[in-house]
Amino acid sequence: MYHSHETLRDFTRTFFTRIGCSESDASVIADIFITAELRGIGSHGLIRISDHHNLWKAGRLNTAPKITVTRETLSTAVVDGDNAPGMLPAVFSMETAIGKAREAGTGWVACRNSNHFGIAGYYAMMALSHDMIGVCLTNANPLVAPTFSVSRLLGTNPIAVAVPGGKEPPFVADFATTPIARGKLEVAVKKREKTLYGYVQDREGRPTDDPDILRKGGTMLPLGGDREHGSHKGYCLSATVDILSALLSGAGFGPFVPPSVAYLPLPEEGNGKGTGHFFGAMRIDAFREAGEFRDAMDKWIMSFRNAESAEGKPAVLIPGDIEREYEEQARRRGIALIPAVTEELNRIAADLGMEIRL
Repeated sequence: MYHSHETLRDFTRTFFTRIGCSESDASVIADIFITAELRGIGSHGLIRISDHHNLWKAGRLNTAPKITVTRETLSTAVVDGDNAPGMLPAVFSMETAIGKAREAGTGWVACRNSNHFGIAGYYAMMALSHDMIGVCLTNANPLVAPTFSVSRLLGTNPIAVAVPGGKEPPFVADFATTPIARGKLEVAVKKREKTLYGYVQDREGRPTDDPDILRKGGTMLPLGGDREHGSHKGYCLSATVDILSALLSGAGFGPFVPPSVAYLPLPEEGNGKGTGHFFGAMRIDAFREAGEFRDAMDKWIMSFRNAESAEGKPAVLIPGDIEREYEEQARRRGIALIPAVTEELNRIAADLGMEIRL
């Protein structure tokens, strides 16, 4: 069954107000959830409402936060998210980075004491309308084992970069430093599907195609899957995200990032506060006349679009193409939710006394 994005936005907004968010905060969060659904990243959309519901019931989520800047210079800042739903300090932080870039040419903000914030690409794309390049990184709860290990020491730790074009659509790269996002494993579980080998391993380090292996003591693998396919490079990328997101801000790093699911225990205290993010905004005209850059970016994009395809392969895609095309279709036809997710959301709605149902 397909749902309009307006219906899903209303459901999400109502849910977050019911657990204590203000109307304005709930609207911000709902916009980010629906952006994920519209861009075909359902693993970071309404399937995550259950996680937030469980964290709230466990008293592990602050829905009435006071987000503050704790340290700053002309071009940098550190933000404390007050254990809010991660979307709120993330928007605050990216707006701060954009404001600093407007004054100084570039702006860089590290954020601590936050939580899972949805799709990283949303925040990078916030810079586009300001003639800026946007950057967003975040660490995540430890489910990933470094190359040669079975210990959970890193998160899926995504990287997002958004670059404006001229006549061409923007370049938007948004990817995890693992072969698959945790949420997509959850989607596979709910669909009762297997995952691919090279994505996860069991508690002894053996390859498996069980998407529910994390609940059985297994781990996710870095981008590359194994050493022979370059997992050490995925490990390096993930580690870099962790250092910039956590060590600069004072957030929990590596194994000390709090889990985004209530069924896992909180890490021991004393190793940072909450989840960490890192945001950047670069004003294009601080480097080059903006119109010239946009023209050059169009040429870059077209050079790749016109690349010769290998036999039997489709045309080369530009990062952001798939998500943009999916959004155009989703706005016309609506958004389909997995039946198991719809059932779960309706149970939560009943539990909270929400009148709206899906």
